[in-house]
Amino acid sequence: MAGFRLSPVAEQDITAILAWAQLHFGEQVRLRYEALLVRAIQDVASNPRRAGCLSRPELTPNAFTYHLRFSRDQVPASIGRIRNPRHILLCRIVTDSCLEIARVLHHSMDLSRNLPEDHQAGP
Repeated sequence: MAGFRLSPVAEQDITAILAWAQLHFGEQVRLRYEALLVRAIQDVASNPRRAGCLSRPELTPNAFTYHLRFSRDQVPASIGRIRNPRHILLCRIVTDSCLEIARVLHHSMDLSRNLPEDHQAGP
């Protein structure tokens, strides 16, 4: 699997995360965090069963999470690495060839309260 799409909410999450990093830590840290986000999305899209992927069927069918720390060492040292990434990707497999990144959330957030509406588990 190599295809993926970002939900509109995930796009907003990423924009907010990068704006916060820029505001609080400056452009260099924002660029590093952006590189880490890109790497993590590429990693999980290429293999959604990779080490670090945690199945979350209680959230929605085919859902899993992936903490950015599992991709930290894949970012080139020349870009710089984030020592303690704080976000997770909330993903679901949509088809055999497409993965959806539903949210990018701080690891302290309650996942079930932050699911996009179309991801809510049915009764």
